[in-house]
Amino acid sequence: MQLSSLIFILTSAFMVTASPGPASLSIADTSLGSGRHAGLALAAGIVTGSLFWSASAAFGLGALMKAYPWVLDIVRYLGAGYLLWLAVKSAQVAIWDLGVSANARTDRLGGLQAYQRGLLIHLTNPKTILFFASIYAIALPADTSLLSLAIVVLALLIQSSLIFFGYALLFSDARISSFYKRSRRFFSGVFALGFGAAAFKVLISA
Repeated sequence: MQLSSLIFILTSAFMVTASPGPASLSIADTSLGSGRHAGLALAAGIVTGSLFWSASAAFGLGALMKAYPWVLDIVRYLGAGYLLWLAVKSAQVAIWDLGVSANARTDRLGGLQAYQRGLLIHLTNPKTILFFASIYAIALPADTSLLSLAIVVLALLIQSSLIFFGYALLFSDARISSFYKRSRRFFSGVFALGFGAAAFKVLISA
C-alpha cells in the first residue's frame, strides 16, 4: 500500500467525519444537555459504529451491500426514523420547555444509553456505509494485503476517535454548557431542525 493512498483515505475521511452531520449533532446535543460522561459515551458508540463499517468495507461487506440496495433501503428507513424521533424529542423541549434540569437529563441518559444511541446513529447511517465502501474501492487495489487493510482500519479508527471525542470534550466545556443552560430552548430548536434535516437527507439519498 502506498503512503499516498493512506493520506488520500485519511483526508477524505476527515472531511466527512469532521463536517456537520447526525454524529456531530448528536454529540453536541448529548454533551451539552447530559454532560461530559454521556457525551464521551455517545462518541464511543459512534466510533464503534464507524469501526464496524470501516472493517466491513475493508473485507467486502460494503460492496456486498451496494450490490443489494434493498438492504441499504432498510438501513436508510431505520436511520431516518431514529433521527426523526430525536428531532421530536428536541422539539418538545424547544416548544414546551419541559422543565428538565441538566442533572435530570444526565440521570435519564446514562453512559450505556448514550453509547447505544451513538452506535445506533452510526450503524443506521447509509452514507457512512457507502463512504467506506467507495473509499476503499477507489484508493486500494483488490490485491491489498490483510496487513495493509488493518493499518488503514486502525488509522481511520484513531482519526475518528480524535474527532468525535474532541467534539464531546468541546461541547461539554463548562463555559459552553453554562451558555447552553441559559439558552436551552433555542438550542433544542436548532437540534430539532438539524435532526429533521438529517432525516430528510437520509430518506432522499440514493
